[in-house]
Amino acid sequence: MKIKQNRRQFLGLVAAGAATPLMSRFAYAATPLALQAAWINDAEFAGYFVAIDNGYYAEEGLELTYLPGGPDVIPESSIITGKADIALTTPDTTIKAIAEQGAKFKIIGTQYQKNPIGIVSLESNPINSPQDLVGKTLAVPPVNVISVEAMLKLNNIDRSKVNIVPYSYDPTPLIKGEIDASLDFTTNVPYSIKLQGVEATSFLLYDFGYTTFNDTVVVTEETLASKRKELVAWLRASRKGWDENFKDTAAYPPKWADTWFKGTGREIDNEVFFNEAQKPLMETDGGIFALTEEAIQKNIDALGEVGIKGTRDMFDTTLLDEI
Repeated sequence: MKIKQNRRQFLGLVAAGAATPLMSRFAYAATPLALQAAWINDAEFAGYFVAIDNGYYAEEGLELTYLPGGPDVIPESSIITGKADIALTTPDTTIKAIAEQGAKFKIIGTQYQKNPIGIVSLESNPINSPQDLVGKTLAVPPVNVISVEAMLKLNNIDRSKVNIVPYSYDPTPLIKGEIDASLDFTTNVPYSIKLQGVEATSFLLYDFGYTTFNDTVVVTEETLASKRKELVAWLRASRKGWDENFKDTAAYPPKWADTWFKGTGREIDNEVFFNEAQKPLMETDGGIFALTEEAIQKNIDALGEVGIKGTRDMFDTTLLDEI
């Protein structure tokens, strides 16, 4: 949700390099594996930090390289070019690339069962449902406009009745009253706003029909075939890391102030809030990363509302059975 997509560059890489073999980059006794994250280091990736620091990947015979993301990083590009073996992506970009560009990707798990993106507003001018957006100004990152349009369509709201303007992940216009609401991570931004002395409220697009995953775990078909054992080991160690992290969501973030979170410019209390807020969006009876048939179909149906034609064979749930 937070990634600025350079669509032309990404689709060009898909067309030219979907079959590019992974480069040999390491010479360790343990098997090397690289993970491309979707954003800068924050609580969104806490489970992987725990697994690295506590040696869970090493116990599985893996030498994991963690690659942070950012506004100019397209995770799928990293697995196309061989920079990474695994990428955390948004399902709309991944499924669109498979359906329209023939990208040889497989989704083998998902971090978030419920996508954390939602509508954030101020308690002094609350937007509590899609209907409340009629006649209001909503700031949306360009890459997420299709998601908002889908949510409006699913709730029978005329797109022309909502003034959608560009958003660059800065809550200042909302705080100043220049806009009525913004689209952002509900797990993080409300707390960032609170730190500036203003109370915020929010709701998920997911809860109003746009039922998509987020941080889907994606690999190329080549990697799936050649490194299946290692991918299962990664899923197992990562799940262990997330389970440990969620035992006490306030325990680990303070330990990373001078390591994983150094230089992000955010308060540790913000990361603790984030970590707790994401817990119910990730945990499920099947365990972290689970892909149920019902949830997969909900994603396919939601993306179909914006013309992205997903199919069941874009998902491979068999690795999760081996954890």
